[in-house]
Amino acid sequence: MALETTARREGDEWVLEGAKRWIGNATIADVTVVWARDEADGQVKGFLVEGDPAGWEATRIEGKGSVRAVWQADITLAGVRVPDSARLPGGETFKDTGRVLAATRLTCAFAALGHAVGAYEVALTYCKEREQFGQPLVGFQIVQEKLVRMLAEVTSMQLYCLQCARLTDEGKLRDTFAGLAKMNNTIKARQVIAEARDLLGGNGILLENHVMRHMVDIEAIHTFEGTATIQALIVGRDVTGVAAFT
Repeated sequence: MALETTARREGDEWVLEGAKRWIGNATIADVTVVWARDEADGQVKGFLVEGDPAGWEATRIEGKGSVRAVWQADITLAGVRVPDSARLPGGETFKDTGRVLAATRLTCAFAALGHAVGAYEVALTYCKEREQFGQPLVGFQIVQEKLVRMLAEVTSMQLYCLQCARLTDEGKLRDTFAGLAKMNNTIKARQVIAEARDLLGGNGILLENHVMRHMVDIEAIHTFEGTATIQALIVGRDVTGVAAFT
């Protein structure tokens, strides 16, 4: 992991230097979690930064077309000082950080499933009600095939989430499983939503039908917490024993 934000211990304090991007709600949060690489041992550690301390600047990212309900920010840290008590306990290495990432990536898998189910249900309802050439769209073979293929993908996404939930309950969830679920579900959700958009025709771009909302929001989920390519490399390292990140 090429984490460039650094942490340097000085007495009972830590000095944070660097920059972050796409930090959710950082401009309004009372406490922000910052991950930084310890200059002394090279390990990644987590810190709680409260309020708006000296050297801290958070600027909201404007012009987003996706997940607009969340305000992401650019952050700069220029000599931000936090007490040693602000360091997250149990976070001594990147492997510790990985446990957090496994949970957030699994959240992405569930979110992608939700978007796919929403788009599928809209498409199914629309095709039952929309008539063309004297019959509802569901009366055409190609429409039924599209709907069934969408359902097949949604069902496979559900099974990924179900198995990962079981592993979580058993304390056996690994970053590899979470990464695989995140990669699969975001890719498949994009495909399902695109099919729904096609089935609705021109009405697919109307916000009142919600498919376009799903389409723009899945683009953010597909990217954050690690792109599909990053997830593939994580899983690939596990199955091959070879790290191919560089």
